[in-house]
Amino acid sequence: MSKGRDEFLSRWSHIQGTLFPWLREEVGDLTAKHEQIVLALDVLELEAHVPGPPGGPGRPPEDRPAIARAFVAKAILNLPTTTILLDRLQVDARLRRICGWERRAQVPSEATFSRAFGEFAASGLPDAVHAALIETGYRDGLVGHIARDATEIEGREKPPPPPKKPAKRTKRGRPKKGEEVGQRRSDRLKRQPTLDLREMLADLPTRCDIGSKRDSKGFRHNWIGYKLHLDVADGDIPVSAILTSASLHDSQAAIPLIAMTSERLDYLYDVMDSAYAANAIETYSRDLGHMPLITASDRHAPGRKAERAAERRRLAHLGFETPEDRHFRQRSAAERVAGRLKDDFGASMIRVRGHAKVLCHLGFGLLALTAENLLRRANPHPQTV
Repeated sequence: MSKGRDEFLSRWSHIQGTLFPWLREEVGDLTAKHEQIVLALDVLELEAHVPGPPGGPGRPPEDRPAIARAFVAKAILNLPTTTILLDRLQVDARLRRICGWERRAQVPSEATFSRAFGEFAASGLPDAVHAALIETGYRDGLVGHIARDATEIEGREKPPPPPKKPAKRTKRGRPKKGEEVGQRRSDRLKRQPTLDLREMLADLPTRCDIGSKRDSKGFRHNWIGYKLHLDVADGDIPVSAILTSASLHDSQAAIPLIAMTSERLDYLYDVMDSAYAANAIETYSRDLGHMPLITASDRHAPGRKAERAAERRRLAHLGFETPEDRHFRQRSAAERVAGRLKDDFGASMIRVRGHAKVLCHLGFGLLALTAENLLRRANPHPQTV
């Protein structure tokens, strides 16, 4: 067992044996959601990342750590708006005490919550806390699989107008000086291996636009908003996340995700679907010491899909399973995490606008989900007291 897992197991024992009994004496009986919030806040240690109020003359700002704890509670309770969160804080004394306010009058106004949220978004608070949490959870540990996938995030913004298509050329040969030509295919996958992580992220588009994706049954659907790219470790633990424009292809964020995840932990396999089938991605993964496992694309081979299906039937009839098939089963972890973010942690209820604020909203949900699954990984069969 790694040091990080030992630390989380020790923390779980402290919460169950000391913190919960003390809280029940102070604030009364706790519901399951209250306990979930307490567990997440104790693991996240937001106070170490939220700066305290500055000294000097003038009225001091409201308590930012308490507001950050309230936003984590908002994600866990799956509340759609800050207004509903404030109403909940007014009537739920236990939640108010857990966040850090003794009386109703101490809870800041909605305008103060909005200003604090803007500060958290500008400083990248959720991502900084998430990176520190992953580093602590996997200290001196080795992860087997990283499942990589992207999911749509619907926004509440107006997409930009579509770019005007240049007139088609009728003449062959080299275009004249100043003549408009069609947009060439992006060479981002060729450039990314030569850049560092910060330059890769700066090169990705982040504006709200229109995305299109085909589901597993072959039906295409469109949405307005963004696309969340996820790296998920064994145990359904999200370790890296990048938010881009909805129109960006999944493969364009693969190399930045590999670089980001490799900085946070050590792992063996990169498990991806056929959307990531590119030589540049495979090469980059191997250069960092990983084994890329990418589903073969049957798009340009008409008969290959039927051949692969027949081969799977023959192997199933013989009761044989290849090692690659066992590894590929881990790919569904990214889909489960994306589903839980949307169903249980507010990712399907985006009310803010702008890339930074949308990422901050999703980040608080990612923090809550990561803390929950890290504790479950450390102690799969917890005993309540």
